[in-house]
Amino acid sequence: MKKIDIILALVCGEVIAWFSYGILRNLGVEIKFLSLILVISFPILTLFGLWIVWFLGRKFLWIFQAAKFLLIGAVATLVDLGVLNLLISVSGFGRGLFYSIFKAISFIFATCSKYLGDKFWAFEKMERNGMGKEFSQFFLVTLIGLGINVGAASLIVNLMGPQFGLTEKLWANIGAILAAFISAVWNFIGYKFIVFKK
Repeated sequence: MKKIDIILALVCGEVIAWFSYGILRNLGVEIKFLSLILVISFPILTLFGLWIVWFLGRKFLWIFQAAKFLLIGAVATLVDLGVLNLLISVSGFGRGLFYSIFKAISFIFATCSKYLGDKFWAFEKMERNGMGKEFSQFFLVTLIGLGINVGAASLIVNLMGPQFGLTEKLWANIGAILAAFISAVWNFIGYKFIVFKK
């Protein structure tokens, strides 16, 4: 593992910790010393998890790439959820047309936060020439991912509605998380074989 992998794993763990804390607070989850627990444990767990994947995947680069992609994706997902929760909190709307619009806005913010991480860290494509074309391809793959993400989230939230006695706010977050996993499969394939191919 390179030094940059260690540093970025710790930074990602820290970002994940703070976004998780903010989202949990917005959902009304109060645990004593939660921020301290998250801020200390997440970076350590992130680094340890990435080291395990690096160790196991030394023969197959794509395994380590996928782990970094997923870590960047986790950060982007929390940016997605953070923006979504902010919009829901400010507006008071957690479903219907406003939810779909909010989900599209939050997805765009998350995607913008992914480009440089995926380019320079996950897929280690250091060339700066042709970044305009590359970003256009990234944007096109992401637009398809946006359709998959918003469509899946909207189906889960608006069509199924809250399940298992969960609140509308919590169900909106569950819909967003499930949609993120579904669109992540498309995004990895599109980024690896179309945008950042070597």
